[in-house]
Amino acid sequence: MNKNSESSIFQNLFVLEMANNHWGDVARGKRIIRTYAKIVRRYKIKAAIKMQFRDVDTFIHPNYKGDDERYIKKTESTRLSFAEFRELTELIIEEGCIPMATPFDEKSVGWCEDLSYPIIKIASSDINDWRLLNRVAKAKKAVIISTGGATEDQIDRTVSFFDKRHIALAINHCVSLYPSEDSQLELSQIDYLKFRYPEKVIGLSTHEYNDWSSSLLMSYAKGARTWERHIDIDDGNRAVSPYCSLPHQIEEWFCAFKKAQEMDGHRSEARRCISQKETDYLDNLARGLYARRKISSGTTITRENLDTYFFQAIPLQKGQLSGREDIIGATLSHDVEANDGLFIEQIANVDMLHDLNAEYIQERGRKRDVSIASQTSLGVHSNNRQTYMSKLHLRMA
Repeated sequence: MNKNSESSIFQNLFVLEMANNHWGDVARGKRIIRTYAKIVRRYKIKAAIKMQFRDVDTFIHPNYKGDDERYIKKTESTRLSFAEFRELTELIIEEGCIPMATPFDEKSVGWCEDLSYPIIKIASSDINDWRLLNRVAKAKKAVIISTGGATEDQIDRTVSFFDKRHIALAINHCVSLYPSEDSQLELSQIDYLKFRYPEKVIGLSTHEYNDWSSSLLMSYAKGARTWERHIDIDDGNRAVSPYCSLPHQIEEWFCAFKKAQEMDGHRSEARRCISQKETDYLDNLARGLYARRKISSGTTITRENLDTYFFQAIPLQKGQLSGREDIIGATLSHDVEANDGLFIEQIANVDMLHDLNAEYIQERGRKRDVSIASQTSLGVHSNNRQTYMSKLHLRMA
């Protein structure tokens, strides 16, 4: 898969990690899906709602089933059947989101295949679980990995593994602390990952609990283009973990994304389009050319006499030449009185001058002030000026 295809899969993708917050209750899972899908549609976000798959029968060693260890206890208490996951998956699709999962064992990868998930997530804890990675690779799905506490060598090996199998891969910077303090986010790792893996889409999987805007704005500016957060609802029955986001916080997160896009603009490969409003503002700051003394018709401007004949000052008037234009070689067709502006109509050989946009010069600057630019010096009244401009356009065409 080429780089553009990878980018289209992961670009501006938000992964809403439901994890096990359904608590083994399909109805609660559906409520979470509907709540967040509504927000996704409101903000026109490309979003996946992600679950976690475990084959509980084999995932926990038989001797430790029923153990009070937190991970074992939660795995058992949040168990859903494949049929129940299918039901949640159908709702995710119906609500306009992308279904996605983190499989924690080989059988669970098969569930991702059976449910036709387009993307599989590899958790930080499994970035070098080679039996699991080999099974994921056989599924031929796009993959997002979270780097968590992995070493540079471990990340390199995993990236190389998927590259050799031509599997689209995005890499999330992630700090595996639940929750994370702002001082622990290490967002500079986005720069590191972009530099080390320039062909990959880099993202941020984040668990901070103090701010839902700053890390988004900063990570976007650094080039992250996929993001992940845990989501939950407060139903008054179960405590919400501090690393999980509630609906109003995800709205804040999406608002920050929209603001980041607005401030970032639309062009990075070429010079931006300059608005007329900005051009007009800058034109009003430009200095026009004014005569130091009377300059006779027929005079040719040279590098030697330019500063002798002209000085620059504001305001710049419509049709007036400025210090921006190269007028070396220009020959005057009319006298220019002392302190009067030099206007384009007073150049006899304007069509011989390089990079001189006559139409633009006629429209920029403030309205012409006849008290400064005398009609005598211009040598034309309005009808004559129109005739001149018609001839000028013909010469410049």
